[in-house]
Amino acid sequence: MIVRRIAIAGGKLQGIEAAYLAGLAGWESVLIDKKKNPPAAGLCSSFYNLDIIRDSFYLDRILRGVELIIPAVEDITVLNALYRLSQEVKTPLAYDVKAYYISRSKKLSSHLFKKSGILQPEGWTDCGLPVIAKPSVSSGSRGVLKISNKNKLDAFIKQAGRGLKGWILQKYIEGPSYSIEVLGLNGNYTAIQVTELGMDSHYDCNRVLAPADIPESLDKQIKEIAINIACRLDLKGIMDVEFILDKEVLKILEIDARLPSQTPAAVYKSTGINMLELIADIFIKGNLPKFPEIKILSGVVYEHIKVCQNKIEFPGEHVLGQAESLKTVSGFFGADEAITNFNASSFSWVATLISTGKTRQQALLKSQKVIENIRSYIEKPYRF
Repeated sequence: MIVRRIAIAGGKLQGIEAAYLAGLAGWESVLIDKKKNPPAAGLCSSFYNLDIIRDSFYLDRILRGVELIIPAVEDITVLNALYRLSQEVKTPLAYDVKAYYISRSKKLSSHLFKKSGILQPEGWTDCGLPVIAKPSVSSGSRGVLKISNKNKLDAFIKQAGRGLKGWILQKYIEGPSYSIEVLGLNGNYTAIQVTELGMDSHYDCNRVLAPADIPESLDKQIKEIAINIACRLDLKGIMDVEFILDKEVLKILEIDARLPSQTPAAVYKSTGINMLELIADIFIKGNLPKFPEIKILSGVVYEHIKVCQNKIEFPGEHVLGQAESLKTVSGFFGADEAITNFNASSFSWVATLISTGKTRQQALLKSQKVIENIRSYIEKPYRF
């Protein structure tokens, strides 16, 4: 089956990613979101302001008119409703129920890592301060806290009370972070490309570098662990795996069995591999796609900025999830491309800047020049 049209359920960060990759694949994308102007709306071919749970009557017709449904939401109730709808209309949903159920829980994931003999940051009772506290059921940096002294730890435990069971407390590690996507089904998996992650002060990813600047042995170790986890989950589709290097010792942080944000776009710009096309092959054809040979075509810097008055900030990706009227712009201040709500008459806007080069170093130099160009623009006393 040739894919011409997909539905994307949810218009925030993963919705932005799916819409962007769909555009690169030459597909039409239909966005569904209960918010009136979600961030991804301007990146899609069409948009329906509908609630997945309440508006099933209207969704029936929409979902029958697409070849694939991409879930870009985290709410398990919404996902279950979407799953039922996909079964009714007989349109495949790119969703592995079992794998996502485990990956959405940091406690269940941690248990899986332990059973598999995969190193992870030590629990708070086995290490000193500082520690990182993370909600068990949450993705990314949402709710993450750094607790640096005993008074703060005691206060946190007291405030959490019985709810402490809903948290994971682990050793705080300072070190480089890495991410990789693994795809496949029925025990056959391929890990695509290791990327390096930068974080803002709230531990939200604000930059992706591709390829990761790591030795071949570490690259191999990361890929082997990712594939091992995919096999243990009997994964169907895609999973993102995040790691951190703790004094030369690799430790796993988390997994997320769904299309992630940021890294697939960076990997596409670096290798030419569109993970959304591979996902479509897996869920529409029901068999393993022919994985392309993974070659590094270019270095990539994929980073987020926020401009306010005459200042540039470098926040995490959450700023895109709060934006409206996003669009893609080629050659944006010298970048290859940007996803942005830039308006020449506005003093406040956000952007994801994508800069490439023959090497990662060249991409970094281009990225620096782009920031200089933006800084020169916003510091002009008369811009209009």
